[in-house]
Amino acid sequence: MRQKLEAVLSSLEASAVAVSGGVDSMTLAVVANRLLGRERVTMMHAVSPAVPPEATERVRYFARREDWDLRILDAGEFADENYVANPVNRCFFCKGNLYGTISKLSDRQVLSGANTDDLGEYRPGLDAARNHQVRHPYLEAGIDKKGVRALARELGLGDLAELPASPCLSSRVETAIAIDPETLTAIHAIERLVGSELAPKTVRCRVRKSGIVIELDEQSLIGMASDRQPALSGTIAALLPAALVNQPISFAPYRNGSAFVGARP
Repeated sequence: MRQKLEAVLSSLEASAVAVSGGVDSMTLAVVANRLLGRERVTMMHAVSPAVPPEATERVRYFARREDWDLRILDAGEFADENYVANPVNRCFFCKGNLYGTISKLSDRQVLSGANTDDLGEYRPGLDAARNHQVRHPYLEAGIDKKGVRALARELGLGDLAELPASPCLSSRVETAIAIDPETLTAIHAIERLVGSELAPKTVRCRVRKSGIVIELDEQSLIGMASDRQPALSGTIAALLPAALVNQPISFAPYRNGSAFVGARP
């Protein structure tokens, strides 16, 4: 598996890895840098209200630890009305802005951390990648998410291997509700609060037309005492921006991608 990935990377003259801070792109960046060196690999990390600060901190930490050539950029997606409107294919506009910005800053081959599991899900970002001739080394090497985590452990990156999935904060907002930086800040704060209070395996703060829904993994949801919900709801409400403060707050089982609503192109 590692040999196949390294063969793909070695075939490139020079590359720019889009690094989000998650296990996929971070592991790819480590492999590429250790194999090819900073002269042939640049890491590109975009910061925005949709990116949790701890993801950026993780990228900066690994850049120091692994001696990356790291560039921090603003992809400008919040200036794109198509992205802000939050259609069901919002990720197409997000990734389009990201890859377009990277291509303006570098003439190197852009690489993503997409793995074979992504092919079985709705991923409009892959369409944007195709438009910008982005290559996906894990796909070319036939590596899935489980393989990425195994590779991270093989490389001595146990801290990365166990990172839970954490898509961008905009993924918490129901389709057709406009993406607002203040709302994303509140979502992040609420998830951190619930995480510290309940220590769940998974937590998502969904902003829906029907209200605010805190999704938890089944075990955490069952284990949360019903009499604790009112107090926790009150604390959550205090973190909401003025536009959402009167929205009802409820708790529900976690469902992957549940904020996406409507026909998918």
